[in-house]
Amino acid sequence: MAAPRWARTVLVVVNPAAGAVDAALVDEVTRHCRSWTDDLGLVTARDPGETEDAAAKAYENGVDAIVVLGGDGTTRAVASGIARARSRSPHGPGTNSGAMLNLPAGTGNSFYREIWSDHPWQQALRAALATEHPRIRGIDMARIVELDTLVLLGACSGLVAEALVTAGRLPEVPGRERYRQAVAQTLRTFRPYPGRVTVDGVVVHEGTAVLANVGGGRYRGGQFKVLPRSELDDGLLDVCVVGGELDPAALPGLTADGSHLERPECVYARGRRVTLERTDGEPLTFEHDGELPAADADRYTIEVLPDILPVLAPPRT
Repeated sequence: MAAPRWARTVLVVVNPAAGAVDAALVDEVTRHCRSWTDDLGLVTARDPGETEDAAAKAYENGVDAIVVLGGDGTTRAVASGIARARSRSPHGPGTNSGAMLNLPAGTGNSFYREIWSDHPWQQALRAALATEHPRIRGIDMARIVELDTLVLLGACSGLVAEALVTAGRLPEVPGRERYRQAVAQTLRTFRPYPGRVTVDGVVVHEGTAVLANVGGGRYRGGQFKVLPRSELDDGLLDVCVVGGELDPAALPGLTADGSHLERPECVYARGRRVTLERTDGEPLTFEHDGELPAADADRYTIEVLPDILPVLAPPRT
């Protein structure tokens, strides 16, 4: 008896530069996919713009499922392509074609962990495709107004962004260990910055800050639970501001389990529009989804895009 299937067409988007991607993995993933679809396509894309364009074209062509084989950066590019294509669609964002499934083949794999926890990718792929009735969640994304860039996992100022700058100087260190070492090195010289955070027009923090994280997902770097109360589909952005009174060196340990929220130096809020500012006129060190923008701005505004991304998810239990 043939296995049940819902996805007539599936596209696998591969980033060959992702940490865990090799020919054997690509072969294994495509072999599994062929068991559960009538029409399988494969696109190899290294450049984020090329990846986003491929995902948008797949959505516009009516591909049922887009499987991402790469890390969080590749996943964000695919998600952005789908979201932008859906926003242009005459059918509106309510359709479920172009549902995304990302497999953990990168460094942090934070988004995979958000959706599938620690389940093996083979189990996730089977649950998503080898069924007649998949579960598709409408996931929120966000838009950085000044950059017109879409955000999947989150954006952050301060320590997290500074650590990414340091990580860029450690290309020889692999995987999550690179970010761990980068955080440790950054902490040696890091100083809180003077800033302001506004949520839906209300100032929730003004003064020195270690970081201000906006999202999105609970995890950053695949291991730091900065936004432990975040829901991916509640139509809101979660915001965590860590005030400068907290010793930055204590933060990695506190965010391992979310216990930083118990500290009086932390402010937690939710809203639809968030502005992060540096108030001394200097550029704000800022990142989104692990990317550092080229702009040297002192403020960024992030607004939520509710229910914009269809994502294949585990069945309800």
